Amino acid sequence: MTKSLEPVSQHQPNVIEDRIIYAALSGYIAPGERLGEKELSEIFNVSRTLVREAMIRLQARGIVEVMSRRGWFVIEPTVEEARDTINARRALEVGMIATLDKVTPEKIAILRQHVQAEEQALAEDDRARRSYLLGHFHVCLAETIGNPVLGSILQDLTTRTVLIAALYQSTHDAHESCAEHSQIIDALEANDATEAARLMDEHLRHVEKALNYREGASRMENLKAALRTGPAL
Repeated sequence: MTKSLEPVSQHQPNVIEDRIIYAALSGYIAPGERLGEKELSEIFNVSRTLVREAMIRLQARGIVEVMSRRGWFVIEPTVEEARDTINARRALEVGMIATLDKVTPEKIAILRQHVQAEEQALAEDDRARRSYLLGHFHVCLAETIGNPVLGSILQDLTTRTVLIAALYQSTHDAHESCAEHSQIIDALEANDATEAARLMDEHLRHVEKALNYREGASRMENLKAALRTGPAL
């Protein structure tokens, strides 16, 4: 993670949260990863007090958690939390689209540019940028056709979804996800909010279906299952 980030000035109070969320969406940090205050203060060139304040804000947004005497860690959602997160996204995003008025050509152009950036990242096999853009499409959509408040909420939910996908081994193909984004825009451009909402619902169901949930299994049981096959020792 550290090599992808540049030190920032303490005059930019939200940069720490923004960079951590970007790193999570890009796959640079993983569920359960420890975020040490000392290391972050050195990376961002700020005091540990500012880092701690940023961590508290990220904790309130459901991105990190603090463990007594151990420090700050990126969340590791349970299966139930994972499903709740995706269901919350479905309610917000499908509802947002279903109640839309006409989307202007200018807004369609913004969304098209985002998908074009996704396609470029796919063509260049830039996995970090690809991961970020595919997740951030939903934030861009909310900010473009919805409102900034909804965009902020979806950014947190989308970040949690990316961490969920990393934790539960999502197999949803990036090319398929990009194509589904484009289809949603096609429906919006045709002023067919009902179809766009249906496509968004289908897209999010694909994301959920791709998660390899292990109901009721402990971390040790999952590890045993992962290591059970292979050459004889």
